[in-house]
Amino acid sequence: MGIPDNAVTLTPAQVEDLTRKLSLLRHNVNNHLSLIVAATELLRRKPDLAARMTDSMADQPQKIVEEIRKFSDEFNRTFGIARE
Repeated sequence: MGIPDNAVTLTPAQVEDLTRKLSLLRHNVNNHLSLIVAATELLRRKPDLAARMTDSMADQPQKIVEEIRKFSDEFNRTFGIARE
């Protein structure tokens, strides 16, 4: 990974932007995890819904990965970190 050689200075606006994006990341990941938990609980009570709930649960990990990738890209861009 290409880390900057010099100190990186952020403006208050950049810090605010990253903080907002981190908050959104946490919110979205928690939502995706909540869907998995809710589907699991529902399956415990109504196993006949397995086919319908499986698709919903199976989509959530990829959505979490995408949320993290999006924030990581923004973080790396802001701090001048080059990915190899």
